Amino acid sequence: MALITIDQLTIGFRGPPLLDEVSCQIEPRQRIGLLGRNGTGKTTLLRILCGQVEPDHGRVVFAADTRVSMLEQDVPVDLTGSTTDIVAAGLAADNEDDDEAPWKSEQRVEQILSRMDLDPAARFEVLSSGMKRRVLLARALVGEPDVLLLDEPTNHLDIETIGWLEEFLARWNATLIFVTHDRMFLSRLANRILEIERGRLFDWSCDYETFLTRKEAALAATEKQDALFDKKLAEEEKWIRQGIKARRTRNEGRVRALQQMRRERSERRTAPGKVRMVVQSGQRSGNLVAQVDEVSLAFDEKQIVRDFSTTIMRGDKIGIVGPNGVGKTTLLRILLGKLPPDSGNVRLGTNLQIAYFDQLREQLDVEKTVLENIGDGSDTLQIGGRSKHVLGYLQDFLFAPERARTPVRFLSGGERNRLLLARLFSKPANLIVLDEPTNDLDMETLELLEERLVEFDGTVLLVSHDRAFLNNVVTSTIVFEEAGVREYDGGYDDWLRVCENRAKEAKDAMVAEPKPSGKSARATRPKQDARRKLNYNERRELETLPAKIDPLEAEIAAIHQAMAEPEFYKKPGAEISQAQARLKQVEADLAAVYRRWEKLES
Repeated sequence: MALITIDQLTIGFRGPPLLDEVSCQIEPRQRIGLLGRNGTGKTTLLRILCGQVEPDHGRVVFAADTRVSMLEQDVPVDLTGSTTDIVAAGLAADNEDDDEAPWKSEQRVEQILSRMDLDPAARFEVLSSGMKRRVLLARALVGEPDVLLLDEPTNHLDIETIGWLEEFLARWNATLIFVTHDRMFLSRLANRILEIERGRLFDWSCDYETFLTRKEAALAATEKQDALFDKKLAEEEKWIRQGIKARRTRNEGRVRALQQMRRERSERRTAPGKVRMVVQSGQRSGNLVAQVDEVSLAFDEKQIVRDFSTTIMRGDKIGIVGPNGVGKTTLLRILLGKLPPDSGNVRLGTNLQIAYFDQLREQLDVEKTVLENIGDGSDTLQIGGRSKHVLGYLQDFLFAPERARTPVRFLSGGERNRLLLARLFSKPANLIVLDEPTNDLDMETLELLEERLVEFDGTVLLVSHDRAFLNNVVTSTIVFEEAGVREYDGGYDDWLRVCENRAKEAKDAMVAEPKPSGKSARATRPKQDARRKLNYNERRELETLPAKIDPLEAEIAAIHQAMAEPEFYKKPGAEISQAQARLKQVEADLAAVYRRWEKLES
């Protein structure tokens, strides 16, 4: 028997209906991923299912005694109290007037607090965003619901907490319906996909990976079918304009068929537009973007980073990963030279043009309109060397003219992120810095952003908890670990493999190493190899290396500038070859200097 039956459900606010006579059945113990672009009605459907919103038409029928609970997308700003009080508020009113009810309720609260590793006495208002989400999830679960609704449960959670949530929900033995932009979370949990598109609810009845394959084939088939229909309609329209030569039954039927085709074509809801995102490359930066040497920083006796060194070169795409509140944004500011460290040095390269995406969206003035936030008083922008009207540019990011004149405070989270991306890419840059860019973005925009960053020939610094996004974009990862901040080649999965191998090697070493006893224990400990000190000539060489870098970079920049001139390739072939050979040689010399620098410093 179905747990929930959705029958001919319709709801709309302004414009076309969000849900247009949709029907569906939900069975017990299904884990359903609810997909759709921003604004298609995913949250509205969840709110209908939990009784917060009434549909315009249709009904939702629940099996007897079905309990539904929902975890909202946003953390309430005015919610205060102890963890115990917040969680206890999620208990359904108990209609039984027996003496056992109070202690049963207390026991249930204690069990869920223990199960979710929460401090009963902790004050909710002082917790981190991730812990607040965990408390709210406990409140949703304490009533032991048959159906749990989750709206973007991974927003603002760090990777460790997301992993914990995945494991917890995988073990949870009830029905789960969730909206998320986290593709790895979706792949690991969903065993059924529902998709809202153009007012309709599509049931794919498969996991996420299978859905992607089927969806691509379905889109191709729909495009082909629509093209054939439009071609047939155009032929019939041409025929009717020529005039009907005789009032025959056959011709009258053909006219009626044409009228029906016109109705079908008018009722077809076209697919929403796609974001047209262009990342403008600025002037070429120097090969060296930032040289970070042994930097340390602490706030109020909390150590953020200690003795951290790295070299960021042009074209690097670096991800920064770590728990919430550990200092990822602070490290970004150090790398950009915006925050001086307590010790150590940061040397920035030349010709840097920085575009910064702020996770708090502080660059947006919520009282101004979308148009005013982008135009800064001007009606046009320079995009790709050409002048473009601000309204036309905003339409590339799916802001219709009437929406472009809306104050930012009325935008959804996804729309604000799209606006921030539009502002970010309205100016040329060679260093893009993104602090949590993926929250609230729909998957189509997310995948397009990935493609543009991979194609970008400049440098990218990226803070994100989206594991798939990190895997697809970054070439190396800086990770905040218990032992300190370390850098690894590759993305999130590559870091996981290194950690697993390290743990395995440590375990094998413990098994293989005999346990020492008594005074011999100290003797059996391996001594750390001391780093070899530089001799006099090596110290002198290390001091002179920075002076060699600047002229090499300047010569490379001059050759690139010369090659960018239209007249360059009109020169004789010998001159062009000579310039190309010189560029190759200078770039090799510069790389050799950097290699020698790293070797001496290590």
